[in-house]
Amino acid sequence: MNLYLTLKALHLIAIISWMAGLLYLPRIFVYHSEKKNEKKISEVFKIMEFKLYSYIMMPAMILSWIFGLLLIGSIGFDKITNTWMILKLILVFILTGYHFFLGNCLIKFRSDENKYSSRFFRIINEIPTILLILIIFIVIFKPL
Repeated sequence: MNLYLTLKALHLIAIISWMAGLLYLPRIFVYHSEKKNEKKISEVFKIMEFKLYSYIMMPAMILSWIFGLLLIGSIGFDKITNTWMILKLILVFILTGYHFFLGNCLIKFRSDENKYSSRFFRIINEIPTILLILIIFIVIFKPL
């Protein structure tokens, strides 16, 4: 079996799992922020958020990075200086920062200290979609 294609498949599987969480967690935050005064419902959201972040998103992000770095290693680390690869990595770092921002929001919700509105979470929910579109076009077309 071709190592490069195996790593690429594993990378894509991890990315899809990670993106699912990055798109779903802010939606849960939308509903949680709207129901924060209803204690029983809020507690259910806290469990859902924690499990999604800890058991799906975090492992998927780590695996995305591992398989991505292995992919770069398989084609040669000299490719990291290509402009398209630099752009992609910048966007991936932003996506990773977004991931950890959501983790911080989760901590705030768990301690009932969330200050953001449901509207805020609706708006930031678009960030991973925009980044994903840009990353895919950069990787497929390698424009620079």
